[in-house]
Amino acid sequence: MKTRERIIQVSLELFNNEGEPNVTTVDISNEMNISPGNLYYHFRGKEELVGELFARFYEQFNVILREPLQNPLRIADYWFYLVVVFEHIHANRFLYRNISLIIQRYGQIQRPFRRLIHMKQDAARAICLQLREAGILVADDERIELLSRSIALTVTYWLNFDNLLGQRAAGDEHLIHDGVLQVLSLIAPYLGTMQQEFMSGALAIYASATKDPTGAAK
Repeated sequence: MKTRERIIQVSLELFNNEGEPNVTTVDISNEMNISPGNLYYHFRGKEELVGELFARFYEQFNVILREPLQNPLRIADYWFYLVVVFEHIHANRFLYRNISLIIQRYGQIQRPFRRLIHMKQDAARAICLQLREAGILVADDERIELLSRSIALTVTYWLNFDNLLGQRAAGDEHLIHDGVLQVLSLIAPYLGTMQQEFMSGALAIYASATKDPTGAAK
């Protein structure tokens, strides 16, 4: 792996595990066993590093969030689609631990970050409309708008909420499935007679996904 890619990889790991404000370029160079000057040759400070990491995050998330708009999902796919969404956020969680702070520190990501929030709402709206067209979801346009906003809000701030509870390590992937279940619980009340069946199915998938290798629930 080239030095530039190693810097990006190590920086992402340190930012995710330690928190971006707590990591310096010296910390990164020490972790890699390279000189600060070598790191500076590739990235002239944390602003360039964060900018590169965010650009990669944005490019990949853009593809994920456009999927429901371009290819309608089957109802069986919703859990797995949301897992992909939360996994991508979790893999770049330093961006979401304190959104206001990181936007304040790195102003160049504010507008694209805001754009991502709108894209989350667009994706949620598309899913809700697909469910309504299939005769599964019962809601008028106004309620769908409120629901899609609530979904976007939950997706955006779930890691922050979980972090404030302080009940698990920052890298615990269990929170991914908790987030998915939370989003689906927002949709369930609008499913009419299918609500109980829908949530029973979601809880069954959740139980399966959160078992440890010995078969016990985590």
